Amino acid sequence: MSAIFITVTDTARTHIERLRKEGGYSPEHALRVSVDGGGCSGLVYKLDFDDMAQGGDQVFEDNGVRLMVNMKSLLYLAGTELDFTGGLKGEGFHFKNPNASRTCACGESFSV
Repeated sequence: MSAIFITVTDTARTHIERLRKEGGYSPEHALRVSVDGGGCSGLVYKLDFDDMAQGGDQVFEDNGVRLMVNMKSLLYLAGTELDFTGGLKGEGFHFKNPNASRTCACGESFSV
């Protein structure tokens, strides 16, 4: 495993494990974190499970969660913390991204 580029909180880890089980994914499936164009701020975060690393992927582990990130997305995600919150603002994964210069109100898109 290489350096850690994204950290995962305990709460996020718990929900990732729950989603893995509910989706029928094996422990070999890593959490793929990527960035795509879109959203009201220009870039959106994308999460999925994947069991095959692609050429150029960075694969690493934090807090018991194996993560895969392609090189293009890594430029936007280095130093990001993945958290999970619930409550009045809505339940879901949230990214604390030090590279984002602006985020939308829902926290699902950002710009740099």
